[in-house]
Amino acid sequence: MVYLWAMLLVLVNTAWLALSLLALPGNWLMVLTTVLVAWWRWDPAKSYSDQMFSIYVLAAIVLLAVAGEIVEFFAGAAGARKAGGSWWASIGALLGGIVGVVVGTLLIPIPLLGTIIGAGGGACLGAWGLEALGGHKGRRSLKAGLGAGVGWIIGAATKAALGALIWLIVAVAAFWP
Repeated sequence: MVYLWAMLLVLVNTAWLALSLLALPGNWLMVLTTVLVAWWRWDPAKSYSDQMFSIYVLAAIVLLAVAGEIVEFFAGAAGARKAGGSWWASIGALLGGIVGVVVGTLLIPIPLLGTIIGAGGGACLGAWGLEALGGHKGRRSLKAGLGAGVGWIIGAATKAALGALIWLIVAVAAFWP
């Protein structure tokens, strides 16, 4: 019976992983679902390391989810700064990326594509706009905007890769004796 629940968990986490590809909180949903199953299957007669999911597995997936959020949040700002933009460009990349995810997902209803285009485009436009408002015109503001867009896309891809790693850790731990 434990393998049936493990298989169901892996299937549900697969759906959550797909959500993380759409810039939704799929990594956190995988963590939440896994923690709930670990709590439900907890046997007080066993040691921490002999449970369905050890405390170390749970800590590792939480840390990976936190790392994914940090990387995604700051990647656009780092891209803008790397491209020579000011702090205003970094702030514009953060705000533009968040707005772009929502707008891109709604305007381009193709899964994953709309979200990625929206996030990258929003970060690019946000960084370019605030850089231009800060008095930096022309190539410098455009370069900061493009750096922010590329950075945001790299951050989203890194978060999705960390989500795949979370999925793999949970899938292996669920079936490992």
